[in-house]
Amino acid sequence: MPTLAKLITNPWIRLVRLDRPIGTYLLLWPTLWALWLGSDGFPELDILAIFSAGVIVTRAAGCVINDYADRKIDGQVSRTNNRPIVTGEINPNAALRAFIFLFLVAFFLVMQTNYTTVVLSMVAAVLIIIYPFAKRWSNIPQLLLGLTWGWVVPVSFSAVGHDISLVAFALYFSVVFWTIAFDTFYAMVDREEDIILGIGSTAIFWAENELRYIAFCQVCSLILLAYCGHQSGRGWVFNMGITITGIFFLRQLWRAKSREKVDCFNSFKNNHWVGMCIFLFLALDYWIID
Repeated sequence: MPTLAKLITNPWIRLVRLDRPIGTYLLLWPTLWALWLGSDGFPELDILAIFSAGVIVTRAAGCVINDYADRKIDGQVSRTNNRPIVTGEINPNAALRAFIFLFLVAFFLVMQTNYTTVVLSMVAAVLIIIYPFAKRWSNIPQLLLGLTWGWVVPVSFSAVGHDISLVAFALYFSVVFWTIAFDTFYAMVDREEDIILGIGSTAIFWAENELRYIAFCQVCSLILLAYCGHQSGRGWVFNMGITITGIFFLRQLWRAKSREKVDCFNSFKNNHWVGMCIFLFLALDYWIID
């Protein structure tokens, strides 16, 4: 029986990032925000199960297509030069087949919902396929990632039978701004190498002003979250969560002032706690007030 260490280092586990769940968390939390707001409280268990599984599968598919697209670039970046396609542990064509399989699984899951949700999920599929190539032709690929990441909001609202309302739009753009902010921290880690390779990112495009733009995106995200809470009848508990989130954001910015790779990466990872904080206080607000 394989040990945990061998399982974690398995190339297929590494390809789909099951050994690094931070990306799954960052997609799970806004999914839960949307399901709770769209359901006006605790969603139906079958929908919750479908979307929880969908987050894992979709994130895995996104990682596979990203590594396939970057297979000729990753070997030249210190953070990514040990990825399994680069090292030859996994053949690119095998990775592409794995991506197709994961998408079919995701499609099967979404088929358990309703017609509108299926149509919206197809838009998500297009965005997921396009995003990995954005850094080659855009200086702000984080914007496309935000538009892709946030698409879980309208899909979630649709799945619980809620109209795509102003609250859904506000929550969508809140996730977009939040994603741009945390992925810019992530891009700051690779900035020097990306400049050499001619790869675009907001960390490069915004140069020394990047923390100001990150702060702007974070403030926009909080304002939109507050609007969602107000329009949905949320109270002081949810507002307390937004306040604590603001403190998390300030800490991220303070830590990243050094521009050191480890500090920028830790600021990126701290967004797991941001997502969790918003969800816990949102769920607690529904539990206490309703």
